Amino acid sequence: MDQKLQERIAQHPCYSEDAHHHYARMHVAVAPACNIQCNYCNRKYDCANESRPGVVSELLTPEEAAHKALVIAGKIPQMTVVGIAGPGDPLANPEKTFRTFELIADKAPDIKLCLSTNGLMLPEYIDRIKQLNIDHVTITLNTIDPEIGAQIYSWVHYKRKRYRGVEGAKILLEKQMEGLQALREADILCKVNSVMIPGINDQHLIEVNKMIRENGAFLHNIMPLISAPEHGTHFGLTGQRGPTPKEVKAVQDNCAGNMKMMRHCRQCRADAVGLLGEDRSQEFSKEKFLEMTPEYDLEQRTLVHEGIEKFKEELKIAKDKASAGKKFANNPKILVAVATKGGGLVNQHFGHAKEFQIYEVDGNQVTFVSHRKIDQYCQGGFSEEATFEHIMAAIADCKAVLVSKIGNCPQEKLQEAGIQTVEAYDVIEKVALEFYEQYVKELGN
Repeated sequence: MDQKLQERIAQHPCYSEDAHHHYARMHVAVAPACNIQCNYCNRKYDCANESRPGVVSELLTPEEAAHKALVIAGKIPQMTVVGIAGPGDPLANPEKTFRTFELIADKAPDIKLCLSTNGLMLPEYIDRIKQLNIDHVTITLNTIDPEIGAQIYSWVHYKRKRYRGVEGAKILLEKQMEGLQALREADILCKVNSVMIPGINDQHLIEVNKMIRENGAFLHNIMPLISAPEHGTHFGLTGQRGPTPKEVKAVQDNCAGNMKMMRHCRQCRADAVGLLGEDRSQEFSKEKFLEMTPEYDLEQRTLVHEGIEKFKEELKIAKDKASAGKKFANNPKILVAVATKGGGLVNQHFGHAKEFQIYEVDGNQVTFVSHRKIDQYCQGGFSEEATFEHIMAAIADCKAVLVSKIGNCPQEKLQEAGIQTVEAYDVIEKVALEFYEQYVKELGN
């Protein structure tokens, strides 16, 4: 990426892998209607503890959403982005969507505005998006083949008519392509989300990647299908499986030579609040935030952001220092699981982690690969044995777990499974490289 592009995404946790360690985002649920029906979506289901697109606990009016944004901008000053991602499609609810953005832009000019859309109505609203200085738009584009699209979309509602099968998928694809090109012409950054569905579009996503790169998208987010039957989606009820982490990584790796891949996506709720990997939305339910007085302070927020940038510079120096020195050649790449609360540090207790960040290490580089959600080990009263089995299934391909602390019992279980544990409170890259050096020495003995 050139310097100008890096500056545009530097504080956007979804568009920048680096930013997601430090900056927060929030989604406001003002867009209930949708103009397509995806076979992986059911917006009627809601569990407060679940992170899944299209899920919300409460719908908001534009005025309520703006009030909530100002409240959270004061409570969480590292929050830099307000996005509208549903629970339906923002551009199927244009009045509510754009009114919300108008209110937020007027009161909080430092907050970036962002929307996620299926792209069906994008060409019609590109001028309005540009006018409101919405600089980041995500299109969910799962295929460039209408025949494949007919397997993914139940119907498409366009110009007061409902289309099914290949006909509907063809209309959607045409509008997505028009929208993608319009974003490029308007100099609006575009990220493309693609849901990976084994046996339907998994191999086809390489063609999707090539096409979107040629048409101006700068970031591609290949996400695993979520298809638990209890969600009531078509794919869930028909037994369509989601891909394994290994399968997702393989497709991402095959596309990575063409353009930047997003690997830190959490497939967030449409009312998510906080850092990626955490969700504080229950702290700010409608009943609670409407009683709060906004304490938006641009000067204070600027100071917080300057502090974050200073910390990031210090972190970069530490990373560069850790990467300097001895280089390894022809050594195997390994995966390590990291327990982190953010900040680019190993800084979380094993028993408190609800996800692990997975890094690939070769002795010279430490590369973020993905995150893997787990059941929290320390839950008090729940079966630790069953929880540990779930954790092991998530990190079985890792050689080590990097944590700030870990109890004797889980440490022994991990060792029995051939996974080493490293206790540290330091920069992720530094801890990972130090472990790798020790790992290589042990291989040679």
